[in-house]
Amino acid sequence: MRRFALIALPYAWLLALFLVPFGIVLKISLSDIALAIPPYTPTLDLSEGWAGFKDFLAALDFENFTFLTTDDLYWKAYLSSLQIAALATFITLIVGYPIAYGMANAPDHWRPTLMMLVILPFWTSFLIRVYSWMGILSTEGYLNQLLLWAGLISEPLVILNTPTAVYIGIVYTYLPFMILPIYSTLERMDGSLLEAAEDLGCSRLTAFWLVTVPLSKNGIVAGCFLVFIPTIGEFVIPSLLGGSRTLMIGKVLWEEFFNNRDWPVASAVAVVLLLILIIPIILFQRNEQKSREAEG
Repeated sequence: MRRFALIALPYAWLLALFLVPFGIVLKISLSDIALAIPPYTPTLDLSEGWAGFKDFLAALDFENFTFLTTDDLYWKAYLSSLQIAALATFITLIVGYPIAYGMANAPDHWRPTLMMLVILPFWTSFLIRVYSWMGILSTEGYLNQLLLWAGLISEPLVILNTPTAVYIGIVYTYLPFMILPIYSTLERMDGSLLEAAEDLGCSRLTAFWLVTVPLSKNGIVAGCFLVFIPTIGEFVIPSLLGGSRTLMIGKVLWEEFFNNRDWPVASAVAVVLLLILIIPIILFQRNEQKSREAEG
């Protein structure tokens, strides 16, 4: 009974916060749009019992999903989101790895302070942090004022409402998710392995590539997944920093729900997005399982 109760708790959480909402969204995606509140006509009426379910199967169609293939806006948004998420994840890795490496090699009494500095942005509202970047990157913002004052530019740079601003916002927001798993892996690494590599004739740089990087692979993979998965469906950052020039599926999803009031199509977009995200989620779970087996 104890084992059953221990297993039942996470499954109940998964059922309540994932499977049930997903079922509701899937049900709406198979409905028809209507001028009503809510703005759709359900094709499945659970109050009718088995008869209603049979009628639903008889009239089942995937019109909303088919519609996604007829308008290039949607597949372009999916591809653009994947491209932005992949490039932003790579940039975050390039920025985050040296920080995590420096934290892992810092004196012990400095590590808690450095860790606090990494997680400190989480103490502030995510929306406020994104809004602050609007003030920094705008034409009259602090960044342009600094560059003009230093004489590095003769006229303000246009950064806000460009893809560059989106990448800056994503890297800044999700950088801690890259740093923390890499730091956790590097901190547990045995330093004598590097000493042995240097004793065998490896330079510091060679030892880093042959020893440190391979041993930190699990942290790198975990950090990349933790950045890549939420970035695909990101809405706030491309809306506030990217403007109309940035096409991401999160923006399209929001516009379908609240501007077009087309809940069935918006739900179909969300279902396809979730199916796309299942692939990296499964890969991430397998990586974590292999890591636990290796440690065990």
